[in-house]
Amino acid sequence: MNLALWLQRSAQRDGERAAIAHGLQRWCTYAELAQRAAALAAWLRSGGVEPGDRVGIFLANRPEYLVMLWGAWWAGAAAVPINAKLHPREAAWILGHSGARLAFVDAAQRGELFGCGVTCALHTELPPLRAAGALSEPVPRADTDPAWLFYTSGTTGRPKGVVLAARQLRAASFGYLSEVQSVAPGDAMLHAAPLSHGSGLYHLPYVMHAGVNVVPASGGFDPAEIVELAAHWRNASLFAAPTMVRRLVDHVAAAGRRPEGLATITYGGGPMYLADIERALQVVGPHFAQIYGQGESPMTITVLPRGVINDSAHPRHRERLASVGHAQPMLEVSIRDEVGAALPAGATGEVCVRGEVVMQGYWQQPEATDAAIRDGWLCTGDVGRLDGEGFLTLLDRSKDLIISGGSNIYPREVEEALLQHPAVQEASVIGRRDAEWGEVVVAYVVARTPLNAADLDAHCIERIARFKRPKIYRFVDALPKNNYGKVLKTQLRDIEAQRDGPAPSA
Repeated sequence: MNLALWLQRSAQRDGERAAIAHGLQRWCTYAELAQRAAALAAWLRSGGVEPGDRVGIFLANRPEYLVMLWGAWWAGAAAVPINAKLHPREAAWILGHSGARLAFVDAAQRGELFGCGVTCALHTELPPLRAAGALSEPVPRADTDPAWLFYTSGTTGRPKGVVLAARQLRAASFGYLSEVQSVAPGDAMLHAAPLSHGSGLYHLPYVMHAGVNVVPASGGFDPAEIVELAAHWRNASLFAAPTMVRRLVDHVAAAGRRPEGLATITYGGGPMYLADIERALQVVGPHFAQIYGQGESPMTITVLPRGVINDSAHPRHRERLASVGHAQPMLEVSIRDEVGAALPAGATGEVCVRGEVVMQGYWQQPEATDAAIRDGWLCTGDVGRLDGEGFLTLLDRSKDLIISGGSNIYPREVEEALLQHPAVQEASVIGRRDAEWGEVVVAYVVARTPLNAADLDAHCIERIARFKRPKIYRFVDALPKNNYGKVLKTQLRDIEAQRDGPAPSA
């Protein structure tokens, strides 16, 4: 099926309801959103976009973003939403790898993208959207046709394009409605997190059930703005990385009163420490649910529902709070050993999942797909254990992946950028636990000639996204290695964990 059928049906049933809001103002109704998506689909088709082609979106959150997304789907294309925080070079690689026919991009980035070798058409605004000539019906698509290419960071190499079809996105939406909360017409989803990631996935059930998707006027996350928007729109929910939750909690604590109009804050995308969620419940109130997933099984592996989080009388309440919840109903979760054998409750191993919500595969990377999905099971690379009640506790993630502020950072890319500096002989990048960001990037550097952190910072900003650059530089005489010359990152992490606090970055 084509997901755009959801929009068409909501326009038929609830055409006068607000579909998108910008800050406190209604931006368009469902009838208007469907008309604009249909008109954009016709424009895309006239420009050579055929069913199955890819349409990139390299933009920060704005109301037009959702028109672009639904217009691409209405035309039968697959959307390629790209993290707006990425460096233009990184975005250019994704556009090239996905084979995007065209892309909507920020005007300030357009010239640099062309300079990075982008060959597809780049548009900085929506075209005039005229009702005349609009596609009256969404282009038919199969359940397994690509709908969303989600480029996710791995632990090594370039990002991989996770192929999500209607099947996966539908199952993810049903999981939200079943396990996180129901959605009634007029309920609000506040998009303070990037639409290119989790927040974009969570807008789908709101379109399905004629809720209002609210893009903050700031385009991002501001705690005071979130409180104001929740009070205005009522029954307002949002997806938030743990660092966003902490900032909201600090704001509410300073204000001295709980926010009004909040429904559910779904947190995920990084580690939430037990002390942080306990404080959040105390300060903000019983509004939290947790999900655990990854791009290959988006937002859907486990859930810690509000009812469990708020059940403080349960004898294992704190132990449950420290977990990532139980399996969602549309898939299986299994802990397996290094040869793929299932392990009993309480044993530690790799978290593996299977079900209709698991990705179709990696875009044009069959070998990587075969390595990730073995015997029908997606091998997440995360280490955890299931208790006798089915609650999953994560003990570690893919050993090198860093999650900072909800964003995935893979060390090899940062290391490669550092090694391009002529004064850098060796570099190894790890994550350090941080109360604000979950983790921050730490670079251990062996220099050939005298070097300081400011030089390396400027060097990295020219080559990778700002959020990926190291926050701390440790200049050392040598890196710990094994007999084969491989850097022992476990030892570096142990050294870092023994430090009382971040040392000066030079």
